[in-house]
Amino acid sequence: MSAATEARRTQLDRILDAQEPSQALADELFAVVGLLEAQPTLRNALSDLTAPETARQQLASAVLGTQLSASAVAVVQGAAGLRWAGAGGLVAAVERQGLRALLRTAQAAGQLDTVEEELFRFSRIVAGDRALRNALDDRAASLAGRQQIVADLLAGKAADATVVLAQRALRASERTVELTLEAYLKLAAEQRRRAIAEVTVARPLSAEQADRLRHALTKQVGREITLQVNVDPAVLGGVRVKLGDEVIEGTVAGRLQAAERQLN
Repeated sequence: MSAATEARRTQLDRILDAQEPSQALADELFAVVGLLEAQPTLRNALSDLTAPETARQQLASAVLGTQLSASAVAVVQGAAGLRWAGAGGLVAAVERQGLRALLRTAQAAGQLDTVEEELFRFSRIVAGDRALRNALDDRAASLAGRQQIVADLLAGKAADATVVLAQRALRASERTVELTLEAYLKLAAEQRRRAIAEVTVARPLSAEQADRLRHALTKQVGREITLQVNVDPAVLGGVRVKLGDEVIEGTVAGRLQAAERQLN
C-alpha cells in the first residue's frame, strides 16, 4: 500500500472515529457498499477525479442524505471527497469503514476480544477443512446459500458481530475467504493499536505460557500483542512465531529441516 493511500485511509478513519459506534452505522455503510456495487453510474460519479471534491461530496449528500443517518452521510461524504484509485477504491474504503464501525461497536460493548478469538477460530476451521473452504469460496453458488452455511456453523457458538463478519467475508470477489478473514483480524488488531503474532505450537499453551510469550513479544516490538495460536502436532515441539513478515522459528520440526538443508 502506498503512503498516499495509507494517508487517505487514516483521514477517513478519523471521520468514522468521530461518530458514535453502533451496529446501525455499520449496517448503513454496508448498504452503501451494496448500492455502489449495483449502481456503476453513481459509483463512477462519486469517484470521478475530474469533478471537484465539493461536487462529489454534494452528490453524496443529495443522493443519500434523506436515506442515511448524519453519521453515515459524514463517512460517505468523507470518502467521496478523497482521491481513490478508481471507483473500486472508493467502494473498498466505505467497506472498510463499515467493518471498523462493527469492530468499534464490539469494542465499546467489551466484546472485541471475544469477536477476535471467535473469528480466528473460524478462520482455522476454514483453513483446515478443504470441502468447507471450497464451498465458501465457490462464486458459482449463491451468496445467500454460502452465508447460510456460515450461519448454521456459528449458530449459538459466536457473537452476532462474529457471524456478521464471517458472512461478510464471503462477499470478497478478489480474495479467498481465508485471506479476507485474515485481513479482518488485522483490522481488529489495528483497532486496539496492537500487532498480531501468529503462533504455532504442538500442544495448546497454558494461560501462564501465553502470558509469558505475549509479554516477551510486546517487549520486542514495543506494542501490545494479540496472540493467534494454532495447534499443529507436526511441529513436534517448540514455538513458531510470525510477526508480520518476520518468522521466528523455534520448533523441533523447523530445526530438523534446517539441519537437513545444511547436510544437503
